Amino acid sequence: MDIADLKNPTLYINRELSLLEFNRRVIEQAKDENLPLLERLRFLCIASTNLDEFFEIRVAGLKQQIKYGSVQTGADNLLPAEVMGRVSETTHQVVNEQYSVWNDMIIPALAKDKIRLLRRSHWKPMVSRWIQRYFNAEVLPILSPIGLDPAHPFPRVLNKNLYFIISLEGKDAFGRESGLAIVQAPRSLPRVVQVPSKCSNGNHDFVMLSSIIHAHVKDLFPGMNVLGCYQFKVTRDSDLLIDDEEVDDLLRALEGELPSRRFSNAVRLEVADNCPDHLSDFLLQKFELEKADLYRVSGPVNLGRLLAICDLVDRPELKFSGFTPDIPNRMVKNTNIFEVLHNGDILLHHPFQSFAPVVDFLRQASNDPNVLSIKQTLYRTGADSAVVEALKVAARAGKEVTVVIELRARFDEEANIELASELQKAGAHVVYGVVGFKTHAKMILVVRREGRTLCRYVHLGTGNYHARTARLYTDYGLLTCDKAIGEDVNKLFHQLTGLGRAGKLKKLLQSPFTLQKAMLSYIEDEIKAANNGKKAWIIAKMNALVDPEIIMALYRASQAGVKVDLIIRGICCLRPDVKGVSENIHVRSIVGRFLEHTRVYYFYRGGEESVFCSSADWMTRNLYHRVEVCFPIEEKRTSDSVIAYGLLSYLSDNTQAWVLQNDGSYKRTKPGTQKPRSAQLHILEHFCE
Repeated sequence: MDIADLKNPTLYINRELSLLEFNRRVIEQAKDENLPLLERLRFLCIASTNLDEFFEIRVAGLKQQIKYGSVQTGADNLLPAEVMGRVSETTHQVVNEQYSVWNDMIIPALAKDKIRLLRRSHWKPMVSRWIQRYFNAEVLPILSPIGLDPAHPFPRVLNKNLYFIISLEGKDAFGRESGLAIVQAPRSLPRVVQVPSKCSNGNHDFVMLSSIIHAHVKDLFPGMNVLGCYQFKVTRDSDLLIDDEEVDDLLRALEGELPSRRFSNAVRLEVADNCPDHLSDFLLQKFELEKADLYRVSGPVNLGRLLAICDLVDRPELKFSGFTPDIPNRMVKNTNIFEVLHNGDILLHHPFQSFAPVVDFLRQASNDPNVLSIKQTLYRTGADSAVVEALKVAARAGKEVTVVIELRARFDEEANIELASELQKAGAHVVYGVVGFKTHAKMILVVRREGRTLCRYVHLGTGNYHARTARLYTDYGLLTCDKAIGEDVNKLFHQLTGLGRAGKLKKLLQSPFTLQKAMLSYIEDEIKAANNGKKAWIIAKMNALVDPEIIMALYRASQAGVKVDLIIRGICCLRPDVKGVSENIHVRSIVGRFLEHTRVYYFYRGGEESVFCSSADWMTRNLYHRVEVCFPIEEKRTSDSVIAYGLLSYLSDNTQAWVLQNDGSYKRTKPGTQKPRSAQLHILEHFCE
């Protein structure tokens, strides 16, 4: 089959539909009775949050394309309007499934374990009295009901905030009788309120803020008859539009654009399922939405807010067992990281191994009088970051500290603007990377004087410098003083902070210049080996596979007889098991306790086995429109560990693995007669005995 045939649209799965399939897999975790109950609830909340972002970014993008008459298609050759139709149909199914799981599975299971979300009809007198006091003291003083009339037009509704539309009857003190009012739930109050133990008879009882407001809404309209009160939520386009060619100050441009995210174009309306048609139609008209954009839900309009229950209930038996992340023995025996690295690289596999050595690396560098400079990229860090604190200490100590902050890290823009200001006040040099190319690479470079020479120490990672996500996401981090890697990282920082052509790198691969070409070259080497009758094998683990050129290369590899194993958490546009095209390609997704985030690329190479870790997925945006780094794992003991625990463990998983089918759906693996095997549990047991 020639290249033209491999471009056949039927060989490519639509990326939006593939992403929705991932959300289905997350919802399935909420159904799994083998998992701790509160973790099942957590998965359901994650699925809700995922859908919010899907609408804010992906659906918003589709609507923009349709609005402006775009006929641009992806490899699947589907027009934006066609994709939107399929997305709408699938998403309505997914949302219905979410609420079915919530009502029919999670609520009864919680009640069985004495965790109750009390409906208004189930409030006992003692609970009702407490809620009345809570409403009067905490809620009523900050509510601002808005009656709709010529003097009070329809308010600007915030993105993803809880609101109520209220149907009224009668005249107020001024003789007004518009019949409708809008009430915004205060953003400063928790959406889930715990009932005091004295009222709950030993149970963990909760009420939703929406129920509290609903129960007392009549107090907001004295003398009026409240006919109905219905919750709703609007999701808006949250993709920030920055014209790279017109921007002369990226920080100012983002500061000016961020407020618009709250009031940009609406893309979805969620309403309570008992909301009358005439009111939902009224809201659709106000937000300029179509019927297909309406989602009637049987429960809270934002399931993601129920995550608070997981944090408020202290029941260890209903959560995953705790564990203490491993610290490599060499770092326990010798706490001087610089000395340790002179005896070989350190590869950290988070969260099974601690993120603390990365923080210690920076802390030691910031306090070491022999360290002259520290350079680092920051994408997401989180509040009260120990990483950021170490950089500030180093800057205040007079070291040369340069930080490349990616201001456009989606939904972290505001935090990163504040972070840039903090670092600048401490004396660090702060730059924002390259306009038009997100800086997604994860790098630290420390320059230390040792005798008459300057030595470079490096950290390269697949994930962000964020202590919290390092406990929740699987990632790799390499600490090394390899001379060639140090020189390469130095060149990359010069690219990001200065001007000039990209210099040739010795060991690292970089987007947007060499990474895709190198991956295609390695795939081609396996094709040649297979054509010569030799063993050929590719294993690639990533978050998403979208790039058409990579997919075509993998198709050609399959046709040549190369064994291709893909471990892809989320989006996969490659279609497996197509006769004559992809029969040798197997795709699986692991959904478990930790969010799979490592990017690992393995090529058999005649038995030499090349292993790479990377900040980049095989997506067009990562390969062409971002600054990414892919680094080799060269020491045999570390590469063997990546192969064994970062790849082969996942290929043998038969409990948390989902296999991609030819039609784009996924089928969960079952142990059958085999011993149950979970990759994440296996790795946890290995590192954290």
